[in-house]
Formats: sequence, structure tokens, C-alpha cells
Amino acid sequence: MRDFAITPSIAVTIGRQTRLYHAFVTTAPAELDSPSTLTLYLSTLADVSGFAATPVVQENRSSQVCARLVLVDASELAWQRARCRGYHHVFAPADPVLVAPNTLQHWLWQRLQAPADREGASDGNSRPTSSK
Repeated sequence: MRDFAITPSIAVTIGRQTRLYHAFVTTAPAELDSPSTLTLYLSTLADVSGFAATPVVQENRSSQVCARLVLVDASELAWQRARCRGYHHVFAPADPVLVAPNTLQHWLWQRLQAPADREGASDGNSRPTSSK
């Protein structure tokens, strides 16, 4: 898969289990996420599309649509891609330079430290928000 090769990724180890997560830009709502998908950033498509490896086509009215930068478990990637595209949502690989491993690590730590009561909140800042 081409997405797999160019998409930024991060390995997460908890105890003796390691999972590989890949970064994508999507317009799909969290309800369509696979169980292990994490939202790192939530904003408008006009804002989030800048993280995509290739330009995301936007119509004038679509620039205000919600979009997210997400981490998808490699074992659930095909399912997540099919689900997003099946509902006609953008599902584009993130740019490996803009969303480098250090950036992913920083945002993932912020996401893990976020209070539980912030679920679904978006204030337009670069702070991570929950997808679940």
C-alpha cells in the first residue's frame, strides 16, 4: 500500500505490547473510527488539510467542514480507510515532514495527559482533542 510507505508513523509500547500507528487527515466523524484510532488535532478542513502529504481538494463551502489529524493502528488501517471512503470522507496520508515522529510523540503525550472532561471539545488551538 502506498499510504503505508509515505505516512508518518509512531510505535507505541505499553507493557509488552507494541502497536504501530500511522497519521492521516480525515473529515470522517469519530463515530466512524476504528476502536484504536486517536484524534490528535481537530479543526476546520481549511486548517487541518495543511497537514496532508498531498493537497486536499476543497470547495468553498467545504473549508469550514470539521477535519481531524488522526493516528490509526496499522492493524486497523485497511478497515478505517474503507469505512471513511465508503462514507465519502477525506482520508489522506499526513505529510511526513510536517508531522514528523517528534511531532507525533509530542501531540500523543499531550493527548494522553488531557483531562477526560475535554472530550470532543475544540477551541481551534493546536491542543489535542479526544475522538471518543
